[in-house]
Amino acid sequence: MFQVLLVDDEPLVHHHLGTLSDWRSHGFELCGEAYNGTMALQMIEQSRPHIAIIDVSMPGMNGVELQRTIKDKYPAVKSIMLSSYDDYDYVRECLRNGAVDYLLKHRLNDQSLISILKKAAQELQAETGLSGSRPAYGREEEGKGMSTEIFREQVVQLLAGKPGAAHELESYVRRSGFFSDAVCYAAAAVQIVPFLLLMESRSDVQTNRLVRQAVELMQQSLGDLPERAVVYVENGRLAVVFAFGERSEQAAASEAGRLMSNVSHSLEMFLNLKCTYAIGHICGSLSGLEASYRAAERAIDSSPSPQEPGSGSSSPRLALSIEEQKQLLLSMERLDKEGVQRSIAAVFVSIRKHPLHSQSVQMIVSELLSIGEKAMPADEAAAGGLPSREELGNIGSMAGLERWLQAYFAGLMDRLRERQAAGPYSRHVSQAILLILERYHSYVTLELAAGAIGLNPSYLSRIFKEETRMTFSEYVNRVRIDASRKLLESGRYTVKQISSQVGFTTYNYFFKVFKELTGMTPHAYMSGSRERSESVK
Repeated sequence: MFQVLLVDDEPLVHHHLGTLSDWRSHGFELCGEAYNGTMALQMIEQSRPHIAIIDVSMPGMNGVELQRTIKDKYPAVKSIMLSSYDDYDYVRECLRNGAVDYLLKHRLNDQSLISILKKAAQELQAETGLSGSRPAYGREEEGKGMSTEIFREQVVQLLAGKPGAAHELESYVRRSGFFSDAVCYAAAAVQIVPFLLLMESRSDVQTNRLVRQAVELMQQSLGDLPERAVVYVENGRLAVVFAFGERSEQAAASEAGRLMSNVSHSLEMFLNLKCTYAIGHICGSLSGLEASYRAAERAIDSSPSPQEPGSGSSSPRLALSIEEQKQLLLSMERLDKEGVQRSIAAVFVSIRKHPLHSQSVQMIVSELLSIGEKAMPADEAAAGGLPSREELGNIGSMAGLERWLQAYFAGLMDRLRERQAAGPYSRHVSQAILLILERYHSYVTLELAAGAIGLNPSYLSRIFKEETRMTFSEYVNRVRIDASRKLLESGRYTVKQISSQVGFTTYNYFFKVFKELTGMTPHAYMSGSRERSESVK
């Protein structure tokens, strides 16, 4: 018999759960009831239950903290979370920390309670071989669990197009009694977007856990096997198989659409994952499921991402061009936020018509992020408040993805400028340097900087020279010449174009300052840079 501890601060919930089902007939026994986290930990230490049902919202130690403590101190205890609509963020964290599943208080019934308890018991058996001495939850239930896994494997093989898979599934269904009342079927394809970008920063264990949570959440949203079965395919792609009884094709399609809408809503609410899906045509036999699934896949792979109707498709590419890489890196080296924004916008012009989940989009965005992470490591970026990759899971459109990337690189440019401006300077001088780095390519003067900082221009001029050993205008010119050297080395622009791009109002003045600071003319520097590049090649 599996021992279950109930933890909730509401006595009515204790009474409701305790009388909801005949626990013992299903192999479970309510061994204790705690009303707060401290009391729960004491009872776990004394009675060592197999399973703990925990309310996420409690005074003092809430359910999230309690579940985390149980996981650390009593890893063998399986946790099931009780939640309400206000608790979605807490539930997501608990699932990520290894909770078996969750129960919604407003939908709590005998069937959902026992179903989740059995799931926890199956996990315990798989990990420890524990039987729980449960007379009513023995070989028959274990056999059913095994048959379910066999059934799912058969479905995966069918959808993958394995020769003879349809015949094998039909034979298995006849032997097992699955789909005994079904008269028509359909398959749906579901894609978590953008899955590859999300998983890049996760280990295989973390990825597998998220996939398992997604499958289980979808299955619970759809209802019991086998009439609605969820299977994982690959790369964030899942399939749903529907079996319908005595009903018309129109009614079956309508029911499938309603259920898939619930699935999409659950993934977003509980796991913070956006998905796109499509439902294939209704078919009259199991052998037609593969064609139904292929039709659903074509629908989501050939269409643009959600909320972007009317986009066509073009030949995919899987990497940034050399020219795009050079332009982005050049803008980053110059700390040119507007140039970076233009580079990203130009990249999206070529990929905007592809689905958000496509390999083309995700590999190119991954390359963009890799360039950004090389400029500032992930730990430093997180400390600087840059957008987290975890936010990508809740992006459902190409426009949203482009906005996220623009925000990421805008924040990155700000952090890089702040890092360069910091140095061994006082706060006011650092602010002036930051302003120079932001505006050197346009109009920036001592008076403008002093007004922005709130200082007298004469005072700012004095402390700026004391700390940098340069006048304000000398510092501006040095920043501009450093930027011009990078542009000259790129070989992409003429000298006159560069002089205006870095903020000089006249070409002659640029020529004069460049020679004073570098000892050579801009043309000589460009020629030398070209010769050095050719010798390296």
